Formats: sequence, structure tokens, C-alpha cells
Amino acid sequence: MKIDVILNQIYQLPECSANRLKSHISLVTYPKGHILVQAGTIERKIYFIKTGIVRAFSAHEERDITFWFGEEGETVISMKGYVENKRGYENMELLEDCELYVLNIASLQSLYLEDIQIANWGRKFAELELLKIEERLISRELLEATQRYKELLAHYPSLMRRVPLKHIASYLGIPQVSLRRIRKSI
Repeated sequence: MKIDVILNQIYQLPECSANRLKSHISLVTYPKGHILVQAGTIERKIYFIKTGIVRAFSAHEERDITFWFGEEGETVISMKGYVENKRGYENMELLEDCELYVLNIASLQSLYLEDIQIANWGRKFAELELLKIEERLISRELLEATQRYKELLAHYPSLMRRVPLKHIASYLGIPQVSLRRIRKSI
């Protein structure tokens, strides 16, 4: 996915502002299995997924808990690093070889001070990230596992082909055997 499309799905910038923002974005490539963001570190970059898929998880004694998947067009960010410049709690792993656009948070914050349109883009970006978090929280707390699975299928149909079932089960908060039962019943 092109960077213009990704940026515009957050907030439509005037051409001058968009070009200014894009001048601070570069393209990087990492292999499947690469840990893009390490828990306990301060992440000072924002990534936009051009190709590939990423998962965010927290490692616990018995198992990893997956709480987010991102695919083409989505943003990969540690909100603790972005908002507070503090250590994050999450790991972010590439589940496929990925091409990512990368933007340094310090550069972005400077642009916020220089260009009101980019500052508006940043506000909209933060609002959209907050809505995503709220939707995940509400889904996890209020919906039964079968409904969460159906929601995942509706919003991210390609995940079933691209992501190991153990990560999907972890995301849904259920054992893998329960996920198999749900899949058979649908």
C-alpha cells in the first residue's frame, strides 16, 4: 500500500503538508519473525505497514497474549513511547516479511509545531488509535468468543490465511481447541 493512501485514510492533508510529512518517512524491510518493538524499551518510531502483517503481544509465564494484529495500511505504534516517551509493555512481531514506512516521533512532533495541518493529522491519528483500543476492549469484555471470532472474520478476513491459529486463539482469549470448535460450528 502506498504511503499517500495510508496517510490519507487517517486525515486528508493538503499537498504541501503531505509532502512535508512524507519527506520524513523512509521505507525499511524486515524478515518474518523480527521483533520490531521490544517490551520494556522506549519506542520512538511510528511504522506504517506497506506489506505484511504484524502482531502485538505481551509475554506471560505460561503463554503470549496477543492483543492486536495489523496488516497493510495499518499503523504500528507503542502509545507509551508516542505519548509519554516511556517504556512500552508490548512486543511487536512480524508474522510475514514486511515492508514498513517509518517515521521518527521526534521529527513528527517538530512538524506538529511547524504545520497546523500536520498537527491536525496527528490529532486525528491519536483519536483513531484510541477508538481502535476502545473497540478491542469492549469486544474482549462484552462479546462471547464466537461473536469475537465472527467480528474478526468480518473485519480481517485475510488473517485466517496469514496468521497461525495459536495467535488468533490468543487474541480471542480462548484455548486453541476452543477456536477449532468455533470454526467447525460456523
